[in-house]
Amino acid sequence: MRIVEGTAIIDDITGFVTRLQDIGAATGCTIQAFDARYVVSEAHLRRAVELADRAFDRGENVADDRAVEILLYVAARRQINRALEVGANEGECDLVVLVVEDRTGDETAAASAVGELLTANETLGRYDETLVCDVFDIGEKERAASDASLEALVLERVALLDVSK
Repeated sequence: MRIVEGTAIIDDITGFVTRLQDIGAATGCTIQAFDARYVVSEAHLRRAVELADRAFDRGENVADDRAVEILLYVAARRQINRALEVGANEGECDLVVLVVEDRTGDETAAASAVGELLTANETLGRYDETLVCDVFDIGEKERAASDASLEALVLERVALLDVSK
């Protein structure tokens, strides 16, 4: 798994996603871009990939496409249209782009090609606490009643997605 960080100016989200899909097809990788404001850590992405792959292995996947299934887990949502909120958006967008090789993929080549689409800067870990709490339905009472970090609460939501199936 590789993570590419940076800012993109996206005029056409469909065109941008198609470019990522083309890079993925050419390199044998699954590529998914996320709005950095919603990604709390690398562990958040790793856990989503693990659970998405497990869902495919068990035949329990919701989406037909691995990148979309990963998106669902990152967002901790079962509905694709609701999960898209955490994905890349049109306009200037700080992104965290996940590159995961398929069985014989070349993550290095894919990450390099994705990097060419972005202005490099650190975006991972620069999440918006308010947006994260809103998307993952983490209220003030829950945070006050727990010693858990926001990252731990998000990882719990990601893991609990399997329970909500």
